[in-house]
Amino acid sequence: MKSLFLVDDDEDDRDFFLSVFDMMRDRVTCDTATNGLMAWERLTQTRYRPDMIFLDLNMPVLNGKDFLKKLKGHPDLQHIPVIVLSTSSNEKTIHEVLDSGAADFITKPNKLSILEQRLKAIVDNPSYFQDAL
Repeated sequence: MKSLFLVDDDEDDRDFFLSVFDMMRDRVTCDTATNGLMAWERLTQTRYRPDMIFLDLNMPVLNGKDFLKKLKGHPDLQHIPVIVLSTSSNEKTIHEVLDSGAADFITKPNKLSILEQRLKAIVDNPSYFQDAL
């Protein structure tokens, strides 16, 4: 069973993603945080180590880009694959987060079936988890 960590401040987006993860509950568990600081504190102040982080970019307190940089600079956390989530599909932003160490970038879809297909492909792809093993 894979452990996923969803970091997103938008309640509707969290519910949307969690509904898909719930369809995969035989293969995944998913915890959440509502901002980057909350996620950072959970990772650095506990022994919690998810197999993958799904990270929204636009959040208050500690945004996704800054969280990603901190995570990839931390020797105990840098191995965790991060999939960045955003409503934007700006090419510059995509390249920036991939260059900062993100494993992938997802433009948030508005259809559950599209999100389900995309998330299943990620969760079922062992190459995303190679660094974490």
